[in-house]
Amino acid sequence: MTDVFGSSHKDTDPSPDGQARHEQVVFCADDRSGLRAIIAIYSTALGPGLGGTRFYPYESEQAALSDVLNLSRAMAYKNALAGLDLGGGKAVIIGDPAKDKSEALLRAYGRFVQSLGGRYYTACDVGTYSEDMDVVAKECSFVTGRTVAHGGAGDSSILTAYGVFQGMRAAASHTYGSPSLRGRRVGVEGVGKVGHRLVELLLDDGAEVVICDVSEQAVERVRTRHPQVDVVADAAALKAADIDVYSPCALGGALDDETVAGLRAAIVCGGANNQLAHTGVEKQLAERGILYAPDYVVNSGGVIQVADEIEGFDMDRARAKATQIFDTTLKIFSMAEEEGVPPAVAADRLAERRMSEVGRLRAIWLGR
Repeated sequence: MTDVFGSSHKDTDPSPDGQARHEQVVFCADDRSGLRAIIAIYSTALGPGLGGTRFYPYESEQAALSDVLNLSRAMAYKNALAGLDLGGGKAVIIGDPAKDKSEALLRAYGRFVQSLGGRYYTACDVGTYSEDMDVVAKECSFVTGRTVAHGGAGDSSILTAYGVFQGMRAAASHTYGSPSLRGRRVGVEGVGKVGHRLVELLLDDGAEVVICDVSEQAVERVRTRHPQVDVVADAAALKAADIDVYSPCALGGALDDETVAGLRAAIVCGGANNQLAHTGVEKQLAERGILYAPDYVVNSGGVIQVADEIEGFDMDRARAKATQIFDTTLKIFSMAEEEGVPPAVAADRLAERRMSEVGRLRAIWLGR
C-alpha cells in the first residue's frame, strides 16, 4: 500500500522539517466528462507547487496514486535545485489521452486546480500538450506551459535539452578537466523531443554521437539531418558500446544492476526521469567509478522554461537560468567528493538544505 501521509518513511527518509511527506493530496472526479484525477502537493516550503499533468491509462487508482506521490516529491527537489521559488506538485489524469481527452474533461480538471487557490501550478507532461493547457486555462489562472499564441513558452524540450547539455559539460569538466565534449563519444538512448535536440548540441560541440530509439521514424529523422551519427540496434547494444558518455533520454529505470555492471561509459548524464531503477544503484555507479549526473538536476531546463511564464515569458532570461545548471552540477560533484557520498545523495542533501533554510523564512511574521 502507498502511504499518503508518509509516516513509515520518517525515520529513513526525513523531510527537511520532519513533517509528513505530502502536504495535500486531492482526488478529483467529474462523472459527466469522465474525469478521474489526483493532484499531489509535496511541499510549498519554497512557494506554490509546480509540476505537470500526466494523462495516462493507469491499471488502477493505486498505481496512479503511487506515481503522483513519487513525481510530486521529485518536483520539489527539482525546483529547489533549479533555484526556483516554487515547491513540488504533480497531477495525474487516469485514462487514455487518445480516447478520453476532451474539452469538457480538461476544463473540469482546470476547475479543480483553480479550487486550490494557487497552491499548485499545472503544466504539460506525458499525454498533455501546450494546447491542452490553453483549454485548462479557460477555467484556471494557475497554468503554465502554454502555447506561444497565448503568451507561453511553447515546446519545453528546448531548454530541457540545453540543461542536459550543461550538466554533461559539467560532468566532462569534472572527469576530463575540460567542459567540452569534443572528441568524446556520446551514446544517446531515445531521440524524441529532448534527445534529438541534445544530439544537435553535442554535434555542434564536436562530439561523436551514437543513438538508438524504439521508433524507426525518430532515428531516421536524426540520420536525415545528421548522417554522421551512428545507430545501434537497441538500448542494450548502446549501453554495451565503447562510449565515453551514456545519455538516457527515453523511459525511466534505465540504470539497473545489470546495466551498471556492463556499462563502459565514464559518465551518465541524460534527460530521462527516474533513471535509477532502485535505491542503491547510485552506490554501484560510484563503486565502478562512473560519474552520475542526477537526472532531476540536469533535466530541470524544462521546468525552468515553463516557470518563467509565471512572470511573462522571456527566452533569454529562461536560458540564462538554465545555464546555471552547469554550476549547480559542478557543485554537486564537489560536495559528493567532500562528503564521500554519491552525487545523487549530495543532490538530495543540497535540495533539502535549500527547502529548509529558505522555507523557514516563512515563519518570520510580516504583520498585517
